[in-house]
Amino acid sequence: MSQERRYSFEFFPAKTEAGHEKLLATARNLASYKPDFFSCTYGAGGSTRDRTLQTVLQLDGEVQVPTAPHLSCVGDSKAELRALLAHYKDAGIQRIVALRGDLPSGMGMASGEMRHANDLVEFIREETGDHFHIEVAAYPEVHPQARNFEVDLANFVRKVNAGADSAITQYFFNADSYFYFVERVRKLGVDVPVVPGIMPITNYSKLARFSDACGAEIPRWIRKQLEAYGDDVQSIQAFGEQVITEMCERLLEGGAPGLHFYTLNQAEPSLAIWKNLNLPR
Repeated sequence: MSQERRYSFEFFPAKTEAGHEKLLATARNLASYKPDFFSCTYGAGGSTRDRTLQTVLQLDGEVQVPTAPHLSCVGDSKAELRALLAHYKDAGIQRIVALRGDLPSGMGMASGEMRHANDLVEFIREETGDHFHIEVAAYPEVHPQARNFEVDLANFVRKVNAGADSAITQYFFNADSYFYFVERVRKLGVDVPVVPGIMPITNYSKLARFSDACGAEIPRWIRKQLEAYGDDVQSIQAFGEQVITEMCERLLEGGAPGLHFYTLNQAEPSLAIWKNLNLPR
């Protein structure tokens, strides 16, 4: 984990023109800090395919920061994925975040021709060789649908062995969970960089709902302090900034190979942490 560190920001494709313009303004602001790349999410079952494609091409071409589209295999046929890969390759995109993806409501597991992220990684390698740098997801606190931690570790190893170059974690608020995950996968022979995913804290109720759904544990002491602030947004944000900054300091001091910020299409929460860390950009 001694490689040069990398820093990146993640966006989701906006649903409205006004939202899209705000996203581009946010991206231009963040671009001035010279991140290594941006990434852009992909809705359940490919539901944002066109908006993800448009956003990725604009961020990469107009904002001029290398941008990685998320790509999921659930609900998409190999022909659809093949066409999308060709489009990205022709446009000069060089990095992809390969995920199983979430199932849209009512969609059965039989949807699509591939069921697991390792299948998608293998498919991308078969179709495009070494053109793309492939990121996969890591879950320090265990994927919410995994039977147990050991099964989840085996799934992660399978994705890396299928051809992944590096990984980005689900966000977490306990640095020990990250360090333990990395220690375990290293013992299993995985040596790719595992970059921590960082979620700034700006709104407690939304964070609690999202964290419960994705299996990210909010430590009791953090929950209780956020609850105590009630509707005091300023205090929530100040406390959240302190907590996340201190966790990032510990992660970097402990050897994390960079940070990946989940921006929720906002610049300031991530930049506040960035500035507190005095990141060398």
